Amino acid sequence: MSSVFVTGPSGRTVPTGLDVPELAARLGGSGSPVLWEELTWPEAESTAAAQDAVIIPVGATEQHGPHLPLAVDTRICEAVALGVSALTGVPVLPPLSFGVSASHGDFAGTVALRPETMIAVVEDVIDSLYASGVRQFVLLNGHIWNNGALDVSAEKLRVRHKDARVRALGYVTMYPGPEVDGHVTYGRALMHANFFETSVMLHLAPELVRMERATSHVDVDSFWDYRMDQVSETGVWGRDVADANPKHGEAEFDRCVLTTARAVSTAVREPWPDPTHRPGRQA
Repeated sequence: MSSVFVTGPSGRTVPTGLDVPELAARLGGSGSPVLWEELTWPEAESTAAAQDAVIIPVGATEQHGPHLPLAVDTRICEAVALGVSALTGVPVLPPLSFGVSASHGDFAGTVALRPETMIAVVEDVIDSLYASGVRQFVLLNGHIWNNGALDVSAEKLRVRHKDARVRALGYVTMYPGPEVDGHVTYGRALMHANFFETSVMLHLAPELVRMERATSHVDVDSFWDYRMDQVSETGVWGRDVADANPKHGEAEFDRCVLTTARAVSTAVREPWPDPTHRPGRQA
């Protein structure tokens, strides 16, 4: 099988083991992503009228050890979002490239937003899209510490816009991958600049990976959350980084795209609740 995914506005492609034309035919897409930023305003208006859903990738600019670039969370999340768009036809917004990353701030290069700032930015973005006719919003998260801010944003927006649907989800939580199964009790370990992220970056952008600098870190499975400098001297959290390879990265990337695309395709077609429903009142 010879298929490719577009992984950025520049038109760069990466190979995939997925049958893109067949999956797109089943899930509602064309095989190519719909890039919101490349639409004219009349095209945006007609796109929102025909497909009232969007995907908003949310990443981060933060340290990822001595071997990976600062843009890992944004690059992977945007690439997954573009793959999902190609399979489902749901348009993709430009990624939000700064996240809630202060716990990585002791490592140079990290650019962090306060949670309150991210909440305000997400609200403004969705309010703007709502004014253009969009009613379904998928906040696709690529950085775990964005979760709280995105959940608060979603709650505020679904209350404000009663005819809208907002869902925040992380692409990496959409499948039970081998990076997690049997290794993690509390869900925090193995997931930063690790075997998974390094392999996916070797697949998506190998020119940005410095494998000669790759280091591993003992697995840490903790109930508590810590600043990265408290648990790692290098900014890496996870084992077997030196074994990362693009073949594994392609398989994991494809799995993230496919499971997320199936969820999004089903979600945007989910019947809306009865708009006349109200909580019952006692007489």
